[in-house]
Amino acid sequence: MLYYRRKILLALLEIFNEQLTAKSIQKYLFLFTRKQETKSFDFVPYKYGCFSFQANQDIATLKTYGYVDITDTNNGRFIKLAKEENYCAALNLLDRQSLSDVKTEYGSLSQDELIKYTYIHYPFYAINSSIAQNLLTAEEYEKVRQQVHVRTESVLFTIGYEGISLEKYINKLIINNVSVLCDVRKNAFSYKYGFSKKQLETACAGVGITYIHLPALGIESEFRKDLRSQKDYDILFNNYENTVLKSNDEAIKLIVDLLKNNRRVALTCFEKNPIQCHRSRVAKQLMSVENKDYILNNL
Repeated sequence: MLYYRRKILLALLEIFNEQLTAKSIQKYLFLFTRKQETKSFDFVPYKYGCFSFQANQDIATLKTYGYVDITDTNNGRFIKLAKEENYCAALNLLDRQSLSDVKTEYGSLSQDELIKYTYIHYPFYAINSSIAQNLLTAEEYEKVRQQVHVRTESVLFTIGYEGISLEKYINKLIINNVSVLCDVRKNAFSYKYGFSKKQLETACAGVGITYIHLPALGIESEFRKDLRSQKDYDILFNNYENTVLKSNDEAIKLIVDLLKNNRRVALTCFEKNPIQCHRSRVAKQLMSVENKDYILNNL
């Protein structure tokens, strides 16, 4: 389906003479979204700076449907329009103008100049870059390093992905210096892009976070049906505490050890509200451990 955000990608290629490198399209798209009041794409600090997992997936989908061609060369990956249409005409007036402004303001920059520009003006997105130190002066690179606020306090976090993009979710982990993400879903599959096991593991690895799936701490999906009130959730979770949690001391001990060794560990599942998610009961069990040195923080 040609969602509006995919039309933006096609229009971006159209306005830049129908071909861009994969790195450049990410940077142009990032600069374009800085001009939007409601951003079409979110970004994370990745290996080459600002990166949208969703945009990358959308490009792959557009290739599947024959809208673009993707070519890998010694000089990088190139994205090229495969169908010539007036994609800009499908955008609203403000977005058309913003794309035009991006072309005017940054179209003359080389790929490295474009990357460097985003690093200098948006240093947070360069914190995981493998090339920042080579592109930036010592002073510029120091501003990037200052974006990394290392915290040593031991914290058990909980986080749900309901209602947020993969990029916003990953940024929450980064900002809070989460070292290890423990997925406590029984089945680490999601219809929401980015949150199935392999996708989430790959995204975490790209920003230096270890992903661990602990299905033993999950709840079978059949028991999660027909939950209409908080009372229904409480009954389910009380039963969960008395069955699954009581029989999984080994998984609890693993998380305790992760906290001892990594200091900042997050439990994750779907629900935004922790009291409507069994991760709150896992956290309760972990907070009852004697002589613990960590605190609890629900993100």
